Parts: sequence; C-alpha cells; structure tokens
Amino acid sequence: MNVPTGPRPSDTAFPDDTSSYAPLSIDDARREFGAGVAYLDTASYGLPPRAAHEAMLAAERDRAAGRMTAAAMDEAVTRSRAAFARLLGVRPEHVACGPQVSYFTGLVAASLPDGAAVLTAEGDFTSLLWPFAARPGLTVRQVPLERIPDAVAAGGVDLVAVSAVQSADGRIAPMDALIAAARAHGARILLDATQAAGWLPLPAREVDWLVCGGYKWLLGPRGTCFLTGTPEALDALPPIGAGWYAGADIWDSVYGLPLRLAKDARRLDLSPAWQCWTGHAPALELLVRVGVPAIHDHDTGLARRFRAALGLPPGDSAIVPVPVPAGTAETLRAGGVAASVRAGRLRCAFHLTTTEADVDKAAGLLAPIIGAHPR
Repeated sequence: MNVPTGPRPSDTAFPDDTSSYAPLSIDDARREFGAGVAYLDTASYGLPPRAAHEAMLAAERDRAAGRMTAAAMDEAVTRSRAAFARLLGVRPEHVACGPQVSYFTGLVAASLPDGAAVLTAEGDFTSLLWPFAARPGLTVRQVPLERIPDAVAAGGVDLVAVSAVQSADGRIAPMDALIAAARAHGARILLDATQAAGWLPLPAREVDWLVCGGYKWLLGPRGTCFLTGTPEALDALPPIGAGWYAGADIWDSVYGLPLRLAKDARRLDLSPAWQCWTGHAPALELLVRVGVPAIHDHDTGLARRFRAALGLPPGDSAIVPVPVPAGTAETLRAGGVAASVRAGRLRCAFHLTTTEADVDKAAGLLAPIIGAHPR
C-alpha cells in the first residue's frame, strides 16, 4: 500500500525533533504490558503499558488524598497532544482534544451548509455516520468502501466521511485513490483513524480533518479523543461546545465575557477528564518511541502468521475477521484468548501486546472449530 505522507502546499514544515523520545524496540515495548490472556482484542480496547496504568491510578490516589493538582493534569493533556501530533506527523497547534469521536464529527456536520452531500462507506461506524444523518438539511449517501473514489469522481460530493480501517472487518480504505479524487473534484475528507492510528501509516496532512478515539490502538483509557486537520479546515469548524478549556489562557477563561478562545485548534477542546489524560500520555509516548513503521510491521506480521495458520487468504490489515459459529468467542475466552465478535464474525486484532505464542495459541483453538464450520 502506497500511503501519501507529503505535506499539503499550505503546510509549514513539521519540526523533526525526536530528542525527547528515546527509541524503543518492539521487544522492550512489549515487556511494558502485563496481559493475563492472549489478547487479540485491541480493536475493542487497548491494553495500557504499565507506566500509563500506574499514572492513572496514581492520579486517582492523589484525588482521594487531596493532593491532585490541576497543573499536573493540564500537563498530561499537553503531553498527550504533543505525542499524538508527533505520531501522526502534524503540528501540536493543529490538534484538538476531546472525549469522543462523535463530538468532533458533530462539529464537522455543523459546519456544512444546507444541501451539502456527504458520502460514506456502507457499514461504517455509527459515531462517524450518525452526526451527519442527524443533521437536517444534509444528504447522506452510502456506497461500498472500494467504490468511494469512483463515487467522488462522479461528482456532486461535498464531503467524504470514512474510516481509514473498518471496525467490523479491518478493511483498509483506498486512501490514495480517495485523496486524488477528492482533490480533483473539490470534495473535503474526514478520516476516522480510530482503528488505524498507532499501527497504520496515515496521510494525516493530506486530508482536511482526521479524528481518532484514543482508547483502542493508541492504548489510552476510554475518554480521550483527538481531532487534527489543515488550518483552513479547522478554522471552518464552529466551536459550539466551547467552554473554559477552549480559552486562550485556560485559567483566565473560567468566568465571564467577552469570548476569548484560543487561536489554534485548542478552541475546539472540551474540558478533559483529567485522570484519563494522565493515563494516556505515557502510552502515546511509548508508541512514539517505537514508531508506527515498526509497529505496522509487527502487527501485520502477526496477522499474516494467524491467517496462514488457519488457511485464510492473505491480507494487509492488523485486524482479521474469521467466520465462526456462535459461542466461539466464549470458547476462546475459556481457553485464555480474548477476541470479539463483530458483524457476525470473530474479529481478531494484533498489536504490540500480542506475541507469536499468542497467535499460535489462538490459531490452535480455532483450527478445529473452523474445520467443523462450513464457510
């Protein structure tokens, strides 16, 4: 897959200072996790590295003891924003922080004029789809994922809202073709990277907006989410959820008028659930230290090993769907393997927390089940 990574003409150069993130190998990173099962369920939620888990627990202990400080919590948000920016290759001032994908998707929906045409992929995740479907005056159309570039090229599309990786089955969107079609025909792109960021190289500076829930492949607690985009696209979003945390000076924005929002993407921030961000910063920093290219090779290598062991067709995703009979997930759980069922298939996801031994254990349990289950 050839994923474009070059900047848009409107971008300034991204500073390439990695001095604050010492490189970390896959093997060393994996030692930071302590799963008690063969964990193939990152597509549902990611496991925290020990430092992140302890940081979140420590913040809650400090709250109980009356020692928690807002300054320390704000620092965690700042660290998370900076690490996410580095992971995606964008500038921190182009990153907004919030709690959920649907909030940021709702801002994009609110920014569209009446009559705008939105193109989506059939069966995509509802947090990406429903804010547009719920907005009166928009026309929302669905096509199969692989047909999205052709549908854009046919004209009449104002916005494409699509997941980089499909939640149900791990299919990767045809991003090169989509970006080319959108540029040629004047359509904007909202890319949901929730099932992609952290393992898949992404063209973050080639799309108008990118939104990403933090609790899956980014290994954060539930309650963190990011939005990034081009300066022009971010400026087009209405700060309809603005509160004190969106202020130019956060702690001078807690009372009264006039409106004094931040000048950058922070104007779209929502007040953070502090402990969640405290638990996310070390996880994001670990991912940066390992690097997406190394994680991509690790994750997809394990997925290929799993596919080969079960006689499944080759694939390029870290998510592998497997047709299985009802009750298979429960059988695996009893055998010490965690995976989930989505859209009628077992969904197995491979990430930093997964080992070759985990893959072999899961394949060993699944092989007789699949052999007895007609496809």
